[in-house]
Amino acid sequence: MNVLLINGSPHKKGCTYTALSEVVGQLEKNGIDTNILHIGTKAIHGCIACGGCKDTGLCVFKDDPVNECIELMKKADGVIVGSPVYYAAPNGALCAFLDRVFFMKSAPYAYKPAAAVVSCRRGGASAAFDRLNKYFTISCMPVVSSQYWNSVHGNTPDEVRQDLEGLQIMRTLGDTMAWLLKCIEAAKGTVPYPVREPWTPTNFIH
Repeated sequence: MNVLLINGSPHKKGCTYTALSEVVGQLEKNGIDTNILHIGTKAIHGCIACGGCKDTGLCVFKDDPVNECIELMKKADGVIVGSPVYYAAPNGALCAFLDRVFFMKSAPYAYKPAAAVVSCRRGGASAAFDRLNKYFTISCMPVVSSQYWNSVHGNTPDEVRQDLEGLQIMRTLGDTMAWLLKCIEAAKGTVPYPVREPWTPTNFIH
């Protein structure tokens, strides 16, 4: 079993990475393999709703890590997305990234446990956390919880490491993710996945 962790910060080894690393340590203690994907610092296209991904399952833009992430998410058993908090929201580049990862491509991610992690200096964590969870709850992905909302506080990695409760929340998240993955694995062949009804879109136009 393996979990893909997406580092949505421009800083490869900053505060968000510090939080995700605490989750990684706990997952690996539970025998779960991990892989951290950093979205990088290059420009990331926003989704242009061209529909080009409908048949290929990949984005038409190929100059950033979105398509790599799509392939990794298909293979992963669980997903964790981490982001810094900017103006009470996730990093805009990460949102553009996730829009393209999920738009018209989310079917293979269904029933994979997922979680969001946010890092902030002081405030805005819960709003950013809520925004990230929207990607999972529209895609039939079970949202993995912890003992509190999944956030750490600090302006530097060293300060994050002083947030003892925040680090404990990350470890609890790792334990809960590992437990759920093992439950799903144990249920294979015994408990079938839900059968999805055909989509019934409703547009409120008169």
